Amino acid sequence: MNIDLFVQLPELKQARIVAGMQGKTRIISNVKMMDAPDIIHYLTHGDLLVTTAYHYAGKPERLLELVKAMNEKGCAGLGIKQERFLGKIPAVVLDYANETNFSIIALPEQIGLSSVANQVLSAILDQRTNELKTALDTHRTFSNHIVSGKGLPHLLENVAQLVGSPVLLMNERCQLLSSSNTSSPVVNGMEYLHRMGYAFFTEGSRYSSFTLLMNHPKTVTVFPVYTDKAKKGILVILSSFSHEESQSVLLVEQATNVIAFELMKENALKQYTKRAKNEFFLHYLNGQYASKEEVINRAKEFGLYNDRPYKCVAGRLDQEELNLGFKDNHIESEKVFDFVEEELSIFPFQSHLFIKGEMCFILLEGEEGDTTGESLQSIEFALEMIQDRVTLHFKRSISFGYSHLCRQFWDVQEAHKEALNALHSGRLSGNRQFVQGYQAKDLQKLLRMIPQEDLVEFCDFNLKKLTEPGVTEMALIQTLAVYLETHCQISETAKRLYVHRNTIIYRLEKIEELLGKSLKDPDTTLHLRLALRIQHTLETS
Repeated sequence: MNIDLFVQLPELKQARIVAGMQGKTRIISNVKMMDAPDIIHYLTHGDLLVTTAYHYAGKPERLLELVKAMNEKGCAGLGIKQERFLGKIPAVVLDYANETNFSIIALPEQIGLSSVANQVLSAILDQRTNELKTALDTHRTFSNHIVSGKGLPHLLENVAQLVGSPVLLMNERCQLLSSSNTSSPVVNGMEYLHRMGYAFFTEGSRYSSFTLLMNHPKTVTVFPVYTDKAKKGILVILSSFSHEESQSVLLVEQATNVIAFELMKENALKQYTKRAKNEFFLHYLNGQYASKEEVINRAKEFGLYNDRPYKCVAGRLDQEELNLGFKDNHIESEKVFDFVEEELSIFPFQSHLFIKGEMCFILLEGEEGDTTGESLQSIEFALEMIQDRVTLHFKRSISFGYSHLCRQFWDVQEAHKEALNALHSGRLSGNRQFVQGYQAKDLQKLLRMIPQEDLVEFCDFNLKKLTEPGVTEMALIQTLAVYLETHCQISETAKRLYVHRNTIIYRLEKIEELLGKSLKDPDTTLHLRLALRIQHTLETS
């Protein structure tokens, strides 16, 4: 109820707004009746005070102080029986009320203040009761709508009819899920604000309104949609809501509750499908299917077609968060991988993400008939953008290795090995937040021709003393690998390993002491390079 409706109540038709006519839209949330000099301490936002002003008779400055204080607190207005003790309201008070649009109402003398308060409170209670009844009926209607299987688009159309404006439903990343009409430029504006880190809701707010400064500026009102996810979705109304439209706000909030349940149901179904798809991929990598035909048929069920070209990407967070335990680190990794999957959706190629322990694997699907991988040319650019977004949102870094193009899904198993090899190669070099493609090495092909026991023997002969208990903790193997990778540059080795160069010098001296050989000897470094490469091949085969 506002001031305008207050003076229209049956018993208050003789009441007059004597000042602050422009403030008659102020909302009355409560009525207080008091004749005390310290009344201001008991007033709050939205209060309407009714009084005889007994303590302000002959004290216009005190009455002015009261009106100023009420206006500063956001009170709805002041109702005075002016003829009882004041005679008339001082002009200075009326002038201030007109300047600030603070309504002052002259109450009828024949009606007691308690009757005024009862009339207003009864009207507010009736209004609230009607609003709640309407909200309950609306919630029941929306719920029946969803249960009947009509889905979100039809529900949004009903919401749009109720509020008289188009409605958009967006996920926590401001990507459009559904709308009541055709797409709107508001979608791009909302997504841009999200990427710039704009917060749409202040803490504790039921909704917020703002204007998007586009070619044709548009004012929108956004409501949070709370689901089981940490972040909330957004219901966008393409209009603004005034304070008088509390009924509309209540109806939209009922709609957001029903929408939230529908989104949770859809998300549960998606998670089930995602787990089944992930399980299939892991079984395929482990060679658990009897025939090629079975693999191709099962892959087709999950939208993985054998006649499409693919590139495989392996991704992993660069280091574990030391402040988190194993379980929390695993949860954090899954959050990052889910984020990566969502980010991939903005790029023009189809993607499929799978999780295996601490790693994620992404299958990037090319266009049908693309034999050169032209449709996947922007893979490095896309992965680098995702790395920047992960750093921005999680303060963590992630690295990727990707394979050559494979012509069909059946060859993804080999592409998976190539992606792993590229990722491990980058990590072995001490790099962080890198994107590295697979490079086939002739040396590896030669090594595969040598019996494994001979490779193990050669590796043990050259590296065994560096892998004995008590020595591995010194990170000598990693130091040696990076040192040789950087062409024996001590400063670059220290930079990649994030340690002081004196630490590197100490470790290299320790390596020479354990091996009994000089790292300046070309034959020694050649044997060590080869032994490290063999060790890596044995570990990944």
